[in-house]
Formats: sequence, C-alpha cells, structure tokens
Amino acid sequence: MEKIAKIAVKAPTRDAEATRNSILDAAEQEFAKVGLWGARTESIAARTGVTKAMIHYYFENKENLYRAVMERLITRRGAEMESLHVAELSPREAVSTIMRNVLMYAAEHPNVASLIVLEGLQNQGKFYCETSLGTLYGPLIDSLKRGMEAGDFTTADPLHTAANLIAMCIYYTVARDNLKNLWPEGTDLLSPDMLEEHCEITLKMCLAALGSK
Repeated sequence: MEKIAKIAVKAPTRDAEATRNSILDAAEQEFAKVGLWGARTESIAARTGVTKAMIHYYFENKENLYRAVMERLITRRGAEMESLHVAELSPREAVSTIMRNVLMYAAEHPNVASLIVLEGLQNQGKFYCETSLGTLYGPLIDSLKRGMEAGDFTTADPLHTAANLIAMCIYYTVARDNLKNLWPEGTDLLSPDMLEEHCEITLKMCLAALGSK
C-alpha cells in the first residue's frame, strides 16, 4: 500500500515588532479613553487579540506599557516637527506652519490630545517629563524668539507664548464634544471644512496677538 507522505505544516510565527506595535496601538486607545489609572491590561489584551501574559512579556507591567505609548507619541511628533524644516522659514511662516500642523494633527489623531490632558490630570506630568519635550516645543519657541529679535513679534516670554499657542490648537480637539453644542445639531467639528475654517481663524488670532506684521 502506497504510503502518503505527511507534510509538516509550520505554524506561522508572530512578528515580534508587529505584535509590539499592535499592543501599543490598543494601549493608546485605552489610555486615551480612561488614562493610566482606569486602563486595564485585560481590556488592552482584548483589543489586540493577544493574551495578558503576552503584554507582560513585552512590557512587564502597565506602567511600562504606558511609558512606551507616551514615548512613541512624542517620537512621532518630533519626527513630524522636524519634517517641517521651520528653521528655513521666516518667523511668521514658521509659526503659521507649526500652528497649522499641531491643530490638524490633533484633529486627525485625537488620542494625542486626550493622552496629554489625562497625563496632566492623573499623573501631574510624571511620564510626560521623561520624554523629549524639546522636540515638540523647541521649534516653536525658537521661531518665536527669532521673530521677537527681528522685531516681527511683540516681545513676550517665548515659553509662555508657546504654551498658549499650543493650547489654542489642542483645546478645540479635546473639548469637541462640548463645543459641538454651540453649533447646529449634527455639525462635525472635525470635518475638513470645519477644521480649515477653525485653523484659519486660529492662525489670524495668534498672529494678531503676536503683533505680526
């Protein structure tokens, strides 16, 4: 009787980097919703489709997972800011470019604004201070300093000014579910038309406050 050769089927191996990123994606969603305090590893595992043990294998504990989410967020934003090459622009163009980018990015990635707000409320910035904040605020602060030194902007503390400008961009996204009640029912504050309108108005207000010529 002819023997039928058995073909060994090798189970597909899980790509470690893909698994890690999948866990980070799910964790970002969970942390953006309830913060570090309210997040549950079980919920993150359910979102990802991996076991709780797998999450502990990659990150050891929930705090380290949260730290990794924050670090990835800042790293991505830092790369985004570098890609703008604002040092090559005039101060006015640089500030406008940064403001537009921050506002649009916050609207397209609402988890970012939520994570930053919850980090401040729950952790008093404990984990935020571990990241490279300079990659986010540095380009804007430098652009403001250049504009003030050139006489293009009203002289004011650059750090306070940068903090206020960034807040104007982020608040619209964070408070969108409250602010939507100011508009007719059904208005989508994150629609392309609404975002563009809000962005243009915000830029005009910022540049006017800076005394931009």
